[in-house]
Amino acid sequence: MAPEYSPWRRYCALGDSVVEEPGGFAELVRDALEPDAFVNLGVRNLRAAEVRDVQLPRALAFAPDLAMVVCGANDAMRPGYEARADEVDAALAGIVEPLQRAGATVVTVSVFVMAEYPRMPAWLATGFARRMAVLAQRTNALAARLGTVHADLSRHPAIAAGEVLTGEDGLHGNAYSHRIAAAAVLDRLARLEEYR
Repeated sequence: MAPEYSPWRRYCALGDSVVEEPGGFAELVRDALEPDAFVNLGVRNLRAAEVRDVQLPRALAFAPDLAMVVCGANDAMRPGYEARADEVDAALAGIVEPLQRAGATVVTVSVFVMAEYPRMPAWLATGFARRMAVLAQRTNALAARLGTVHADLSRHPAIAAGEVLTGEDGLHGNAYSHRIAAAAVLDRLARLEEYR
């Protein structure tokens, strides 16, 4: 549920296709908080460093008091991610910290991690779940270190329950998963002590 009183008036979402999705959870959060201004900068296929280089300047110019940052999956998708994981973490920190210094409450999310992704091409599916789990673990740790408002969906009960969370491509979330994600983010925001 959303905070009873929402103090955030300028909300910005940064990231890849998870954020870009029209009517997805970034926009569901907007609908619940009803800010005065909102901008969705999400663009599919971007890696974390590209989100930092392309979207961060635009986000800072927008001057949000709430920013959602969701990226890294396009880095983890590719074999060899583990060897580049420190660079991905640094890119994510390079997005979060400037936003925090500018006065924004920053939300981060570790996305759902399925046990397997049977609809994906074999060359991509092999090891993908493992790499996504590593990304989630590292994002959780980074969020704790940086003090973001963090929603960890990687081990959500809906996964163990076998509920269908992906769309037709077998990779991106469906409408149900976006509702779960939005509810998780709103719950974390509602728990912030200063807004109770």
